[in-house]
Amino acid sequence: MNETETAQTIVGRGNQEGARLFREWFDGLNATAVSNGPAAYVFVMGSMAEILRCFDLPMVFPEINSLQTAVRRVAHDYLNEAEDYGYSPDICGYVKADVAVQRRGGEHPMGRIPKPTIAVLTNACNTYIKWAEIWERMYGIPVFTLDIPGTRRAGGQTWPGEAAFEADRRYVQAQIKELITQLETLTGIPFDIDRLREAMQYANDMNQGWQRVLELNQSRPSIFNALTDGTIYLGVSNGFRGTADGSRYFRDLVEEMEYKARHGIGTLTDEQYRLLFVGVPCYPIFRRFNELFTEWGGAFVNSTYLWFASGGANHGFAYDLTRPLESLAEGTLISVRDAMDSMFYQDQVLMDMADDFAADGVVYHPIKSCRTVSTGLADNRRALMAMRDIASLFIESDMMDRRVVSEAQLKNRIDAFFEGLASRRAQQVMV
Repeated sequence: MNETETAQTIVGRGNQEGARLFREWFDGLNATAVSNGPAAYVFVMGSMAEILRCFDLPMVFPEINSLQTAVRRVAHDYLNEAEDYGYSPDICGYVKADVAVQRRGGEHPMGRIPKPTIAVLTNACNTYIKWAEIWERMYGIPVFTLDIPGTRRAGGQTWPGEAAFEADRRYVQAQIKELITQLETLTGIPFDIDRLREAMQYANDMNQGWQRVLELNQSRPSIFNALTDGTIYLGVSNGFRGTADGSRYFRDLVEEMEYKARHGIGTLTDEQYRLLFVGVPCYPIFRRFNELFTEWGGAFVNSTYLWFASGGANHGFAYDLTRPLESLAEGTLISVRDAMDSMFYQDQVLMDMADDFAADGVVYHPIKSCRTVSTGLADNRRALMAMRDIASLFIESDMMDRRVVSEAQLKNRIDAFFEGLASRRAQQVMV
């Protein structure tokens, strides 16, 4: 195979394979719904996929289902239905879209969504707990909430070997054992430690691959768009965590990104500015939102979204398969805590990202639907600007609700931001 044929085979493979896997995943959920089979409802931050794989429970990610309604431009129908039913316009758009999905018997743009047999969640997001209570009322299902201790103060993380960390780890491990017992009772399948080890090994492969992919985007030009391409990679990272397909996907993705880095193949033909993104993307005009930046040569090289929504895979944490339950508790504690930190203690990490990825600017995107992600972003921006002379943009819209998304206003703010970046660059040249 010559170089041209190799490039045609490798470049773009991650997006194509990600789309294929996603379609197959939703096809599987549709088949489960049609057969009225069991399913577990989980969330991206602390899905416990490794455990659930041991009990043959298909996983439904309501966050992903909801954002898909926005990407496919039908979210307003679902939001309106939930609000007509009595849910406030001010609460999480993900929740409202899911409520409408449930009221429609699982009807979704990607196929039918099965009813839950159990909900498994963590306290990583305060909305998770109230959201699961909705399913509990609708279906009378058991809800298992893992209480994950978070960071007590900025810079106050504890680590394996420290007494405080080990106490928290034992606390999480005890809860995981309770979850296993409940799943055995619910499914009638005995827990198999070797199946857990297998799922954990696949998760290790994915974590290692995800960390490497993020590192490779330090290349100039950047080799993938953290906003658009990154969302595809995140979907696979969560939906196929702990599977052979997921392991294979990230192995191939690393191969593609390393090839692009070696050959200088960028996500833009003319990269002018390297940007960091803070928050959740604007899904109602997802493609156009990205174009408002790429038209100026702006490339998103990393984002906090790839941090908190990756289930902890961004740090490449590796489970110790010789002590699976203890290591699973350790990894869950570290990853969920890290996801919470990404929403509350971002300053230093954003500074590190700015250095590592040679960022020209930071785009803050608070959204109406998610108070958890958006609260404090203005203060965070001020703190970052006090520590570092880096350009920043603060724009508001939503991840679901097109009623509060104004493309014209966004464009005006974004255009002004890039004009400022150009002025900064001209001044630096003069100096």
